[in-house]
Amino acid sequence: MAPYDQETEQTMKRFYDTLSEKDRRRYAGIAALKYGPGGRSYIARVLGCSRRTVSKGAREVSQLSGAEVDRRIRHPGAGRKGYQEHWPDIDDPFLQVLQDHTAGDPMDEAVRWTD
Repeated sequence: MAPYDQETEQTMKRFYDTLSEKDRRRYAGIAALKYGPGGRSYIARVLGCSRRTVSKGAREVSQLSGAEVDRRIRHPGAGRKGYQEHWPDIDDPFLQVLQDHTAGDPMDEAVRWTD
């Protein structure tokens, strides 16, 4: 396979530099496997890492199981809590304020709007 053009090599290096150590190894491994024969040395030179790192990444990628791929990074339940947890009694005061600013279609009770 012919070497990548200069722009592609620079893009690969910039992306590589944004990754964590584990992801760098695996990215280098995938790129080397995709490149084919001579890929490990070539990718190591392009990304500025050792051939050993590329080989280890290729081995890790080859040994990935489905369970590792499906594993979540974020913990279940993490993130912003719902407003009901912060203000459990907010619905009644909100509806009271909204009541004076709500109108509807007298012919269709399902249609409502606020001003």
